[in-house]
Amino acid sequence: MSTYTSPPLPPGHRAELPGRGTTFYREVAGPPGAPVLLLLHGWTASADLNFHGLFDELGETYRVIAPDHRGHGRGIRADERVTLEDCADDASALCHHLGIERVTAVGYSMGGTIAQILWHRHPDLVDALVLCATASRFTDGWKDSAVFGLLGGLSRAGRKLPESLQTKIGMRLINSRRRELDEWVTAELERHDWAQVGEAGLALGRYDSNSWISAIDVPTSVIVTLHDDVVDPIRQLRMGRTIPGADLQLVEGNHAVCSAEPERFARVLLTAVGKVGVRARAREAIVPRARVAAAGQAAASASEGFSVWRPSPQPA
Repeated sequence: MSTYTSPPLPPGHRAELPGRGTTFYREVAGPPGAPVLLLLHGWTASADLNFHGLFDELGETYRVIAPDHRGHGRGIRADERVTLEDCADDASALCHHLGIERVTAVGYSMGGTIAQILWHRHPDLVDALVLCATASRFTDGWKDSAVFGLLGGLSRAGRKLPESLQTKIGMRLINSRRRELDEWVTAELERHDWAQVGEAGLALGRYDSNSWISAIDVPTSVIVTLHDDVVDPIRQLRMGRTIPGADLQLVEGNHAVCSAEPERFARVLLTAVGKVGVRARAREAIVPRARVAAAGQAAASASEGFSVWRPSPQPA
């Protein structure tokens, strides 16, 4: 019987998505009639690992839906190779299953690419986007490509990643500062199908939305992790400046700030979600359910200011 410490988590549910498979998601009901936040986690994480410290605070204002992606955690296990497009379609199918018509898609790292694709493939579902620690392209040079290519090669060969490498990858990207959660983090990583996680990594290494990301026409906030050693902050900023009218929130944290410092990250996320929510409601009042031309909003991006969040001093 397990004796490790796990954080408090909201109810989890399984959902059978016709023609796709069975997935797992967390749900916080939120206040009656609350807007829906669809939380899309990062690569090698799960909804629990990525967002465990955010559920309670977000749930005070919003209904929160947080699924596990294919191959990750308790997400769909499928015979075909994992693609980011399938992950986006899974998220759309889950919303349809739950009777949800509109969401603010909040994507972290790989989840940010899935959120972009969700808007691209299912535009009527997405009211707004919050893109965190992510980019329009994940590889920039031979070193990045080699890492993603290695993982993809292991996946194609049907090999399981060594446990030491699994833990190293997971702990680097999750990096909880609560040592009492280490055993829980390790147990969560063991839920993965690492061959499929490797396939997702290969897909992430090939991802490039630069040909269409400037067409995003919904209110968008981009949260930039300034000390990120996984997704170059320059690439994050470049993506933010490419999306018409995008609001930029700058956070002095590394790639794991969401899980390592959830209380502080929640403040930034709530600000970002609040801003796009106001803009989405105003947009709906002016042009109900219509797609507006991104070109007409391009000039607005130049006038958007930076909102900078800085952590409070830490005790010695």
